[in-house]
Amino acid sequence: MSRSLVLNATYEPLGVVTERRALLLVLNTRATMVEASGSVLHFSQGQIELPSVIRLNKFVKIPYRHAVPLSRRAIFARDGGRCVYCSAPATSIDHVIPRSRGGGHNWENVVSACHKCNHLKADKPLKELGWRLRSLPREPVGAAWRILGTGRTDTRWLPYLAPFGVAAATA
Repeated sequence: MSRSLVLNATYEPLGVVTERRALLLVLNTRATMVEASGSVLHFSQGQIELPSVIRLNKFVKIPYRHAVPLSRRAIFARDGGRCVYCSAPATSIDHVIPRSRGGGHNWENVVSACHKCNHLKADKPLKELGWRLRSLPREPVGAAWRILGTGRTDTRWLPYLAPFGVAAATA
C-alpha cells in the first residue's frame, strides 16, 4: 500500500500514514478525504477509493515540534536536487568543512554535490580551491520539511505543502 498525507483541521501538514490507516480514519469519521489516490479497494459489498490526502475533523495541537531530521533525501530536497558547486544533478552529499578538519555533520555543513565536484573537493576547504557555494546551507523549518525528509512525496501533496515553503525545494 501507498502512503497518505495527513493535514490538521487547519490544513497544516502533520505527517504521513499508510493508505490503510488513512482509510480507517475516514471510515471512523475522524478525518475527511481531501484528495483521492486513484487506487480502489474492492470488497464483498462494493468498492471504495483510497485517500491520498486526508484532513482531520478536529484540530490537533502539537505542543513540541521536533527539528527536521538530517537525511540525504532532505538535503537533496533543500538544495533542489542540484550540486551547490556547479548546479549539475546531485548524486552525493558533501561536508563543506571536511569532517577530517573538524567540520560537523549538521545542516549548516552538509550540502548536495555531484560526483565530480565531491571527488575534486575531497577533504580540501573551499578557499583552497577558490570555490563558492551558490547559497548558504541552512536548516529548513516547518512541518512540510519533516514530511519531505521522510520519504517519497506524492505530486498530489504539493498544493497542500506549497504554502509551507515546499514549492522552491521541489521545482
